[in-house]
Amino acid sequence: MPEGKSGDYQQLAAKMAKVFREHGATRVIEALSDDVPKGEVTDFYRAVKAEDDEKVVFSFIEWPDKDTRDQAWQKIMSDESLKPEGEMPFSGQRMFWGGFEPILDTAASRESADA
Repeated sequence: MPEGKSGDYQQLAAKMAKVFREHGATRVIEALSDDVPKGEVTDFYRAVKAEDDEKVVFSFIEWPDKDTRDQAWQKIMSDESLKPEGEMPFSGQRMFWGGFEPILDTAASRESADA
């Protein structure tokens, strides 16, 4: 994301987070790079082919389960109200995503210990 677009990106992220939550997401995190070192072999910048004047955005959406996520994603992708209006504040062509199954969650462990 170009450094000068963080306000625009934040507005878009807030709009999208609301929709994700309406469709069952339990948590949405959007974070801008502020201490991301350049690696010798690979790094976040290379992963998204970031330019010198760009920040890397790292996001994740937490869902209660895969089924909820899959059902929500179909509805979200077909929602006409979410079609881009004007210029996007980031390069969508360099965005990538995937689903992950938790294998360790210290928050869940803490909740179990408190019970």
